[in-house]
Amino acid sequence: MKIYILTIFPNMFQSVFKETIIKRAQDKDKVEIETVNLRDFTNDRHRSTDDYPYGGGAGMIMKPEPIYKAMDYVKSIDSAVYTILFTPQARLFNQEKAYELSKKDSVAMICGRYEGFDERVRYLADDEISVGRFVLSGGEIAAMAVTDSMVRLIPGVLGNEESLKEETFQNNMIEYPQYTRPEIFRGMRVPEILLSGNHQEIKKWREKKAIEKTFKIGVENG
Repeated sequence: MKIYILTIFPNMFQSVFKETIIKRAQDKDKVEIETVNLRDFTNDRHRSTDDYPYGGGAGMIMKPEPIYKAMDYVKSIDSAVYTILFTPQARLFNQEKAYELSKKDSVAMICGRYEGFDERVRYLADDEISVGRFVLSGGEIAAMAVTDSMVRLIPGVLGNEESLKEETFQNNMIEYPQYTRPEIFRGMRVPEILLSGNHQEIKKWREKKAIEKTFKIGVENG
């Protein structure tokens, strides 16, 4: 998979993408990530990517020209790239979408900044995604989260592929509680069933606890 991230802050991604699973995926040649600096596609000496909004209003708006030119560059390399725009009003990103994206050959993510972007930028996107009903300073953190969630699903990236089968949000379920050593920690004990060695009963317990946690989250979130 090839991932392009269009941003005015490419250095934000350096440390994140040089650690843990994303680094492992790149080392295994499972994914290639290119940060595309939108300022490289500006025309003025200040390398401006924003301007005042028509009609007035607070803040600055990202201009369409640098973003379109950056996408022209990306599409000159990969004409079939799947393009994502991060917007607060879009549908919420979830595990199902992560799986869908992990099967793409290439994905481009456009990271907004300031008070948003010129509405005409939407025509570049194949999809719009929101990572939550809250405000971020830009799309970079959202791009990091989406990259991590889909890259780990690429076959061969994780050391133990079996771990994917029981993860949270598999089959729309929250994962069951997990415990490790010591057996007793500050008065808190590991449930006896997990020490029993009875794998059939352990499986039933885990299924029951997963249902309980999923129901609780559903109630709390309305």
